[in-house]
Amino acid sequence: MIGSMSYTVPGISDSDAKALIDGLQERLTDFNDLHLILKHAHWNVVGKNFIAVHEMLDPQIELVRGFADEVAERISTLGGSPLGTPAGHAGEHLDYDVNKAGVEEHLRALDAVYTKVLEGLRSEQKTAGELDAMTEDLYIAEAQELEKFQWFIRAHLDDGDGNIN
Repeated sequence: MIGSMSYTVPGISDSDAKALIDGLQERLTDFNDLHLILKHAHWNVVGKNFIAVHEMLDPQIELVRGFADEVAERISTLGGSPLGTPAGHAGEHLDYDVNKAGVEEHLRALDAVYTKVLEGLRSEQKTAGELDAMTEDLYIAEAQELEKFQWFIRAHLDDGDGNIN
C-alpha cells in the first residue's frame, strides 16, 4: 500500500481498504500514463485521416484525466494517499514506442495500450466486486467508456469484414 492509513470508510476493514487502495493506485498509474500516451499520439499522428484521429483523441484525453481524478479521490476516501508523481508510480508503466507516424500505426499501438489498461481494470474490478461495491461501480463505469473508445480505434482499423488488419 502507498502511504499510511489512519481511517477508511465505514463498513470496510483496514485490510480490504489496503487491497482496494493498492489496486486503485495501479489504475491511477495506468490512467496517468494513458493520458500522456493519448496526448503524445494526438501531437504525432500524421497522414490520411489525420484530422479525424487528432480530433477524436481530445475528448478521450479529457475523459481519462477525469478517471485519474476519480481514482485518486477514491484512494483518499478509503484513507490512502494517491501518488500521481512520476517517482511515485506503482508497478509497470504502459509502453508506447510510436513517435511521429501514420494514423494506422498509432491506432494499432493505442489498441494494444487499451487492451492492457482494460485487462488491469477488469482484474481489479473482480477484486473490488468482492470487497466494495462503490469501487467496483467506479471500475465498471470507467471500463465501459474505455471499451467504447477502443471500439472507435478498432473501427478505424476494421477492413469492413470485421477484421483488424
